[in-house]
Amino acid sequence: MEVLAEYLGFIYEVPIWASVGVAIVLAITLAYTGAPLWIWAIAGYIGLAGLEVPQWVYIAYSVFVVLFNVKPVRRTLLSAPIMKLLDVLNFLPTISETEQTAIDAGTVWVEGELFSGKPDFKRILNEPYPELTKEEQDFMDNQVETLCSMVNDWDVFVKKDFTEEAWDYMRKEGFFGLIIPKKFGGHEFSATAHSAIVAKLASRCGPLATTVMVPNSLGPAELLMHYGTDKQKEHYLPRLASGVEMPCFALTEPNAGSDAGGMLSNGVVFKGDDGKLYLKLNWNKRYITLAAISTVLGLAFKLKDPENLLGKGVDLGITCALVPSDAKGVVLGKRHDPLGVPFYNCPTRGHDVVVPVESIIGGPDGAGNGWRMLMESLAVGRGISLPAQSLGGAKMATRVIGAYAMIRKQFGLNIGKFEGIEEPMARIGGYTYLMEASRRYTTGGLDKGAKPAVVTAIAKYNFTELMREIINDSMDIVGGSGISRGPRNIFANGYISLPIAITVEGANILTRTLMIFGQGAIRCHPYALNEINALQEGDVKAFDENFWSHIGHVGRNKARSFMLSLTRGYLAGSPVTGPAAKYFRKLSWASASFAFFADIALGSYGGALKMKEKIAGRYADILSHMYLAAATLRRFEAEGRRKEDEVYFDWAMQYIFFRIQQGFEGILREIKVPGLSWAFRLAGLWSRLNPVGTYPSDKLGHKLAMAMQEVGEQRNRITEGTYIPTDPEQAVGRYENALNLITEAAPVYKKIYIAMKKREIPKAPVPELIDPALKKGFITEEEATMVRKAEDARNDAIQVDEFTLEEYLHETPETPVGDGLTSKEVAQTI
Repeated sequence: MEVLAEYLGFIYEVPIWASVGVAIVLAITLAYTGAPLWIWAIAGYIGLAGLEVPQWVYIAYSVFVVLFNVKPVRRTLLSAPIMKLLDVLNFLPTISETEQTAIDAGTVWVEGELFSGKPDFKRILNEPYPELTKEEQDFMDNQVETLCSMVNDWDVFVKKDFTEEAWDYMRKEGFFGLIIPKKFGGHEFSATAHSAIVAKLASRCGPLATTVMVPNSLGPAELLMHYGTDKQKEHYLPRLASGVEMPCFALTEPNAGSDAGGMLSNGVVFKGDDGKLYLKLNWNKRYITLAAISTVLGLAFKLKDPENLLGKGVDLGITCALVPSDAKGVVLGKRHDPLGVPFYNCPTRGHDVVVPVESIIGGPDGAGNGWRMLMESLAVGRGISLPAQSLGGAKMATRVIGAYAMIRKQFGLNIGKFEGIEEPMARIGGYTYLMEASRRYTTGGLDKGAKPAVVTAIAKYNFTELMREIINDSMDIVGGSGISRGPRNIFANGYISLPIAITVEGANILTRTLMIFGQGAIRCHPYALNEINALQEGDVKAFDENFWSHIGHVGRNKARSFMLSLTRGYLAGSPVTGPAAKYFRKLSWASASFAFFADIALGSYGGALKMKEKIAGRYADILSHMYLAAATLRRFEAEGRRKEDEVYFDWAMQYIFFRIQQGFEGILREIKVPGLSWAFRLAGLWSRLNPVGTYPSDKLGHKLAMAMQEVGEQRNRITEGTYIPTDPEQAVGRYENALNLITEAAPVYKKIYIAMKKREIPKAPVPELIDPALKKGFITEEEATMVRKAEDARNDAIQVDEFTLEEYLHETPETPVGDGLTSKEVAQTI
């Protein structure tokens, strides 16, 4: 007590302004660290002592302390009235049954850390960054490599199908049973292997990847594995794994696209003359991949049981069932034409189709559980198929564009030396690095059992959008070679196909605005969902615990955001040293600011937030890029902080924080906060003056573009998992051959250039300088031959396809160039 008295006596002697300053610093410190209420109470008493306040202030403050710290009092006098007020105002968002199912379908994974405002980086770094098993790698190196060699992308687009040989090989080697357990004849591969296989197939042929990934994604196999009866599994899974059965899944309808819950397809339970229970089904579905060649339809419909024969009520809701494609009343046989991309995408209709009630996935007990099945399956599948397909294209673009920039010359220089080319090249390489990081990180979480619906939505949206930029940049760089279709063209078919990936499995506009942040704000927030549930259930105790914790959460993140902004993140710690440390600090800063502003939006808009899609989209962009940052940091650390990869890593991380900054600027410019909007506009000005990130510099982009053009281990590693043919008569093989020959001849090119610069030989294109350089002894005969081969390969690589009028009208792929000449012969005539 004497020590306390001496301390309080010291406080009395301190000037008032100093006491106030100390109090402010103490308050910020307590808020920053998230101190509990009783610590605040003690700090308040000490602060009052320093201000020499009258006795009644102590009494009033004590009442205040009791009100907020004694939970029974707080629940009665504060929390219960607040609950009633929020209920009357309809302040918190109401959650429909289908929304609740969607929210409950997934799990919260590392995105919860990012949403918290104070991420646990040790946990983030300890999440798996998986490698393929030996069995999986062998399948990649053998069966996948072989299948790629059997398929030619141009032939597939012209003939609009694969060869019978390719179809037979896919069935024989179990490409339709990648995820099916081994005991049913499948491969039982991990999500990591599944995505790697799809990515490699996509690097060869987009329709091939689609054909393989659909049966292994949302469909009968996936649903049966998790929800089917033992009898259903034993019957169907071996047949699906071997390709005897070709599945499809019919979900989308003319009036139920992104809003799948609005479907009109229906089924009715009835008792047959034999006393058994049946379903009478009617549907009108469209955009169903593989439907026209399917043997079994997975069907989503709304089920009614008018006589309550199943004992579960009359209106059972969305249900999933398996319907034989040859059942009476099933209508198949037509195809859509999705931008000319030749994969089976079809309508299907059913008219009074009768199947046993046991056709419901999970049997009669599965009636009405279809929506949950779909949401849980999509919570996983969105993170595998389309992200992998996009990554396969991205890796191929990185490899081919790096080669093309070295091969193609204009104005006497390789175009890769032009700054206008370097800029899109840097985007292609940087995006590819962060996409591979995010693929591995995401599938690592899936393989350990996580079902992070928000993360997989982030992956689907961002990978397909990044691939859209990559393909556009690639088309810009290759110019005329990109718009001249034919077997030499690597990018045109991907450019045509890309909008399909943007559209399916949840259109990107919806995915960004409603799923990533709309669901994320509720599902990933540490308190919001609990508060909503407590409000709906009238649970004052649960509401009290979560509401006041939420208030403290807001205060802590406000303080952290303020202090980390002032110190540009340096106040935050980093779990690592080295090049990644500064980015971990920035991620702490971004997370705290995001968490605080997310709560401001929840508090300002309440239940109306779900309709504020423009604001929600900007929050989604920040959350997305924080996740991409975490994954990219994990990759760099997991791969041993490779010095040579720093250029890719730095570009990717700087771009990520630039996008986060754009998101914050948009929020602070547009958010409406009653009475305080002006303050957030001022905060927006401060944010622009003190940004969390800026676009990667031209110097860094130059280094990245140069790295992409260098033959060697790094180029192979960055584009690992793509199909690279060695045949120089194939499109990619042609670029590889030319790049290798040009790289090998680089010292000879240098000798010729030096001789030309000294005016020992005339200034002219390299092919015209070989003989003069040889004659004057600047190069040897062997070196002259090396350069001639390199120049022939360069000239061949830049040619485009040409057809006779007859060939063009018949779209014959066998003769890629006119006049009956091979590509080599045409090149030699130029």
